[in-house]
Amino acid sequence: MSEQNFDLVVLGAGSGGYAAALRASELGMTVGLIEKDKVGGTCLHVGCIPTKTLLHSAEVADFARESAKFGVNADYHGIDIAAVTSYREGIVASKYKGLQGLIKSRGITTIEGAGRLTSPTTVQVGDDTITGKHVILATGSYSRTLPGLEIGGRVITSEQALALDFVPKKVIVLGGGVIGVEFSSVWKSWGAEVQIVEALPHLVPNEDVSVSKQFERAFRKRGINFSLGVRFQSVTQDENGVVVTLEDGQTFDGELLLVAVGRGPATAGLGFEEVGVQTDRGFVITDERLQTNIPGLYAVGDIVPGLQLAHRGFSQGIFVAEEIAGLNPVVVEDVNIPKVTYSDPEVASVGLSEAKAIEKYGADAVSSYDYNLAGNGKSHILETSGSVKVVRVKDGPVVGVHMIGARVGELIGEAQLAVNWEAYPEDVAPFIHAHPTQNEALGEAFLALAGKPLHAI
Repeated sequence: MSEQNFDLVVLGAGSGGYAAALRASELGMTVGLIEKDKVGGTCLHVGCIPTKTLLHSAEVADFARESAKFGVNADYHGIDIAAVTSYREGIVASKYKGLQGLIKSRGITTIEGAGRLTSPTTVQVGDDTITGKHVILATGSYSRTLPGLEIGGRVITSEQALALDFVPKKVIVLGGGVIGVEFSSVWKSWGAEVQIVEALPHLVPNEDVSVSKQFERAFRKRGINFSLGVRFQSVTQDENGVVVTLEDGQTFDGELLLVAVGRGPATAGLGFEEVGVQTDRGFVITDERLQTNIPGLYAVGDIVPGLQLAHRGFSQGIFVAEEIAGLNPVVVEDVNIPKVTYSDPEVASVGLSEAKAIEKYGADAVSSYDYNLAGNGKSHILETSGSVKVVRVKDGPVVGVHMIGARVGELIGEAQLAVNWEAYPEDVAPFIHAHPTQNEALGEAFLALAGKPLHAI
């Protein structure tokens, strides 16, 4: 047995873990980064990056299929899934190599193997004891399923969906949240028939209701089918496909069932509870500064209750490294972290929905403006529809921005600045937005809320 000692030990090298390690090394700490698989975690290898390569392939397929309307004569011959896989694997491999080099250049010690917390300051990896003055838990998440719904055969998770070597002709997607609608969007663009099953009343149910309704209209127009408000009951499968039954007796058949009902915290069997770490349904409970109930022991990323987003993990990892270094970093609430769904159409939002703003401030204290992208020149060129909705406190700051349409995810940076800096629409209205850009849609919404609309009624 051997022992290694560091200023900081990080258990898990996904988005939150490696961000903490990088920032801590910049601040002069010695860092031991423990990872049982590959640095980069879910996001890099089976999440954000590879799924967005599929979504880009889907976008290209749609443009190629419809190229004639833009005056381009392109022959569309369908999807070469082997070439898509090569493209996806090449992107991931390049990012992985770059991350490995970055970690090495910062002098961070990477320790390969499955770690188990054995005390507030020690992690056991095989026969080695890794000791830190501080420890960060960053073990990430896994694809959840429903009670009684076993994964296997033709019932798959997003990780298996990524690795498919064929395009299904007909697929059922259980879950109308981000993961479910992104894969639905890809498969529809590739020519599959898609049926979504969502127990809640809307697709993308965590978004502003006005956005969810527009999203449903867009999916319906694309020919993506969905059932809302009825729970899944059971699934049967054979060599030909699957049959899904809902609680109201409806049945749907397809080649595959994708289970996309969210992600659970990967904390079981890692010694957290034995050491005394407070948990709730597997999630690690922390204070607002991400310290657990044990002083000097922190948690970041998907194992902390709240949004499960890679950029939240990055931010939390940086935050904890700076907290340990005594820099007193600023807390950013989950509600003010930007969210993007990369389907067609895209959805992007930050801050309070109109309903949540009314709940917080009262109906008489909230106003909003919904700018239709039909009035935006660049959106017309891109042949996208949708809207930009800005929510404000009357005579007060912008508290939410909610967008739907092609490429609106690229607009979220300006939106989050307005929300997080508590800008008034009157503050933002004088700033000039380049023409023609989709950014103008944000500018138009700010102008309208400031009482001086230009192209808005």
